[in-house]
Amino acid sequence: MKQEKINQPASALSSPRFCNRGNFMRLPAATNLEELDFAVVGVPFDTASSFRTGSRFGPGAIRNISALIKPNNVHLEVNVLDSLKGADYGDLNIVPGYIEKSFENIEEGLQPLLDANVIPIILGGDHSISLPHLRAIAKKHGPVALVHFDSHADINDTVFGEKHNHGTPFRRAFEEKLIDPDHVIQVGMRGSLYDPDEHKIAEEELGFRLIAAHKIREMGIDNLIEEIKDRVGDKKVFLTFDIDFVDPAYAPGTGTPEVGGFTSHETLTIVRALKDLNFVGCDIVEVAPQYDPTEMTAFMAANVAFEFISMLATKKKIRDE
Repeated sequence: MKQEKINQPASALSSPRFCNRGNFMRLPAATNLEELDFAVVGVPFDTASSFRTGSRFGPGAIRNISALIKPNNVHLEVNVLDSLKGADYGDLNIVPGYIEKSFENIEEGLQPLLDANVIPIILGGDHSISLPHLRAIAKKHGPVALVHFDSHADINDTVFGEKHNHGTPFRRAFEEKLIDPDHVIQVGMRGSLYDPDEHKIAEEELGFRLIAAHKIREMGIDNLIEEIKDRVGDKKVFLTFDIDFVDPAYAPGTGTPEVGGFTSHETLTIVRALKDLNFVGCDIVEVAPQYDPTEMTAFMAANVAFEFISMLATKKKIRDE
């Protein structure tokens, strides 16, 4: 009798042990990309972190707690899986300790999804990974608009004398013409700075629109939402969400927290109000679960991902009606 082949686990020599630890919202694993509208992708990379590492464990933590999320979004009045077909694509195989090689793997790993017109929802990982995400996105769509939620602008030229760090991705994306600066908006920046002119550099040198946290308090959430919509217009847009946009009272599990941030309610209100934008992908980064035994940081990130999926579902529901 012919013996069945025994499937062996992936070797840790080629796939890090912290990859592929479960599925987001208990979605099925991705098999046929041609049938999908979106796919959740893990990028467990934190080699470019400058202070507290650990965001390599972010994708696993977000997936684990996402089992609490149900498919109906009451605010947007949509069941995300009635309107969309989605799956979990697993984790991309990064190379711990090697930034450039990991970036190559990330860019190449996203290409099959984009080629199949599947919208990637990427769970990080430190914020440096937004650069290869945008490289892959730009290959498919050309330079895109960018909506960037963060407490840091991440526009340094170098950190420790190096061009790639979680504080540099949007300077590199600008230089590589991956984003359209006329349609870039950075939201929520706060905290002390080494360079007092950093926010001016974002606007005057790079041509971005940057709205610091204290300015948002002055203008109000409704006006912020309108400014984001006006800045993006009808351009294809990538959403990048650093969990430290949220105040550490609500999301302490991150590498470089900044006080004076936004509540979970404010955050979800802002995100879901962008439902009419033409999103082509998103990433949610900098969740470092070991600094938050309550798992609320990972749960906040999971809910941001759910709101993004809900926005995609809302647009498709409207198109299909």
